[in-house]
Amino acid sequence: MNYNPYFEKAQQASRTMISLSKDTINNVLADLAYALVRHTAEILAENVKDLAKMPIEDPKYDRLKLTEQRIADIANDVKNVVNLANPLGEILSDRILENKLQIQKVRVPLGVVGVIYEARPNVTADVFSLCFKTGNVAVLKGGSDAEFSNLAITKVIQEVLQLHKINPNVLTLLPAERAATEALLNARGFVDVLIPRGSQSLINYVRENSKIPVIETGAGIVHTYFDQSGDLEKGKSIIFNAKTRRVSVCNSLDCVLINQNRLTDLAQLLSPLADGNVELFADEKSFEVLKFSYPEILLNQAREEHFGTEFLSLKMAVKVVQDLDEALNHIANYSSKHSEAIISEDADSIARFLNEVDAAAVYANASTGFTDGAQFGLGAEIGISTQKLHARGPMGLEELTSYKWVVRGDGQVRK
Repeated sequence: MNYNPYFEKAQQASRTMISLSKDTINNVLADLAYALVRHTAEILAENVKDLAKMPIEDPKYDRLKLTEQRIADIANDVKNVVNLANPLGEILSDRILENKLQIQKVRVPLGVVGVIYEARPNVTADVFSLCFKTGNVAVLKGGSDAEFSNLAITKVIQEVLQLHKINPNVLTLLPAERAATEALLNARGFVDVLIPRGSQSLINYVRENSKIPVIETGAGIVHTYFDQSGDLEKGKSIIFNAKTRRVSVCNSLDCVLINQNRLTDLAQLLSPLADGNVELFADEKSFEVLKFSYPEILLNQAREEHFGTEFLSLKMAVKVVQDLDEALNHIANYSSKHSEAIISEDADSIARFLNEVDAAAVYANASTGFTDGAQFGLGAEIGISTQKLHARGPMGLEELTSYKWVVRGDGQVRK
């Protein structure tokens, strides 16, 4: 199958986006938020078809599943985007040179944004709303596991675009077949940037095979270090929330590191996790403590592969470290540079952790569950970038823009 017509139409639509007023953009998104709620029953019916194809024990099942509340949350995220300031046209710098040339640095869209994602139907609405707000065209390639859900949400978006007489090609959902992925990876000259959202294997595959610039997002191997001065009650609450709030997301906690001087508090620190049915993989020292208190059926001795694993389920590793230095070394060796946290009452330890840990988001005395575009005040998000070029952390409106230099003169020529 020839996919070039999809890409050509998207590129053509990109040139029409710049003529849309900011009011028109906001009106479209406001109508979309209401339309998503209005079509909840149809979207859920299609989502059930996708869920029937996936084993319930699959870590991606929770990501795939939609409910009335989750659709309402998706709609609220779209409303949040409406209320955010549109960065397009922002003048980042403005100066006049000695030769009287005026040089401005102006924020502009990236152009055509391709996104490859797995079992996350909310991504369809999130990406469209952010791209549309910033004058970008979105070309989406969802996985076959969410095919019906993605089609249902896309249908709602296209109906709203048609209502406003806007080119429907500002959003393209490619067929779910694998060949479409290969075509998108090679859509050089049509697609300006490619963003993969999903497992580490998907991200690696896109990075290694794409002929288009890639912004890496996704995989989170997340640690929380309980320092010698850590507050026990804060620690219990933070660790429980970071692990159990929603286990299938990339900011979910994967490994607790505890200072050896607080080993006697370990059983109490992790006791809420037992009620949450969290299975632990504990190193030798922590296992010796936990075997007297933690449910035997949920406690295992850790192997090397458990450190550096993104579990995406009710599983977590535990390791005892000698001090902050060892915690920092462990995180440096195993982190995916997504989100990392320290629980401590010592200002120097907190300062060192926040300064020395190389991650997109670093926390002191708070749950890593906050690494999310909506929680950061960005409305929705297009992903969590774990790289350092162009964007890092939750990618909102500004991260979907670039800039160009606008030069105004009055006949000047260069000698």
